[in-house]
Amino acid sequence: MKILITAGPTREHLDPIRFISNRSTGKMGFAVAQAAAERGHTVTLIAGPVSLATPPGVTRVDVTSACEMLEAVQRALPKQDALVMSAAVADWRPIQKTATKLKKRDMEPVIHLVPNPDILKTILPEKENRLFVGFAAETGDPTAEAQRKLTAKGLDMIVANDVTAEGAGFAVDTNRVTFFTVNGQPQVLPLQSKLDVGRAIIAWLEGQ
Repeated sequence: MKILITAGPTREHLDPIRFISNRSTGKMGFAVAQAAAERGHTVTLIAGPVSLATPPGVTRVDVTSACEMLEAVQRALPKQDALVMSAAVADWRPIQKTATKLKKRDMEPVIHLVPNPDILKTILPEKENRLFVGFAAETGDPTAEAQRKLTAKGLDMIVANDVTAEGAGFAVDTNRVTFFTVNGQPQVLPLQSKLDVGRAIIAWLEGQ
């Protein structure tokens, strides 16, 4: 199987030094990539700015912004059988990005933003027979938002978690997730390593 995976955050720059981003470290997406490569799949990993080594056997494409990630996904998707969209893509970006550092005296106290493209919604017309897996990282019970995203984004499965739960947030090596699918009952996984969660995701893909 040819599997495309996105991982990590995006950075939306105000200038060459300052940016808007989030706490994603990419560990979950890289774990999925490692799990897929272990099973002999052909893996392309599109990674935002993270400090992680590329798993053996994985082809890596580095990007910075949400728009760059969208372009990379669109280029790679035609050759793929499945997409696992685990990246934490910034929802907004500054209207203006300067080529040189903004001086404090020249900055406004308000940052004007525009929405970033929703990658999954943008590529949905190109889904065809491919399997699409998304993620829903929430604070509190993720069930309602996971079910909404599952339908709204045309996903086959969504992996949901409460990032405030112990051992299930950012920058840790474990996760506690629930799989939501279109036709099945939610599958609650116990607290386990992110690599084992990745292996469960790949096992689900293989079973479809």
